[in-house]
Amino acid sequence: MTALHPEVRTTDTLALDAAAQDLLFREARTANTFASEPVPDERLQAIYDLVKFGPTAMNAQPMRLVAVRTPEARERLVAHMSEGNRPKTASAPLTLIVAADTGFHEHLPTVFPHAAGAREAMEGNPGRAGMAKFNATIQLGYLIVGIRAAGLAAGPMTGFDAEGVRAEFLEGTGQEVLAVVNVGMPGPDAWFPRNPRLAYDQIVTEI
Repeated sequence: MTALHPEVRTTDTLALDAAAQDLLFREARTANTFASEPVPDERLQAIYDLVKFGPTAMNAQPMRLVAVRTPEARERLVAHMSEGNRPKTASAPLTLIVAADTGFHEHLPTVFPHAAGAREAMEGNPGRAGMAKFNATIQLGYLIVGIRAAGLAAGPMTGFDAEGVRAEFLEGTGQEVLAVVNVGMPGPDAWFPRNPRLAYDQIVTEI
């Protein structure tokens, strides 16, 4: 069996230069502490305006974000986080609640105009909620990479009371919470040791 996490740098076969590869993947880490430097609205919008071009099924774009900035809103969110995630959420300059909009089909005539009847077809579709969650989760991956591309650290978490967060922040919206992501410049001792990754031949099967 091939060893985990071989130190292979495929810099010569990719279009991105080595520095960009490191920024987005090899050197990027999940942050656990954050500096107090704020993340302005303009920077968050720039991140979204980049990652919105990532593909989703039917161009549905079901991801929705709640940007938690104020002390009052942060206190409400921290109350629903698991014990280990409370300090990092309390100290991050920006926290994003990432949700899937099960009513995404309302936008289909605009974002998917070449499929006549798409909205009506999805209206009573029992798989619509699953489609929303799957595609919003894909967008969450784009979002994390986009945060890194902006020179910031992301701290994605699923350790929280999902029903509590939904009731507190998303009641009546038709949105289902997927993750909470802390965003900012990394603080002191922000990184845990990197865990191993599976090797190529443990993942890829050729036929």
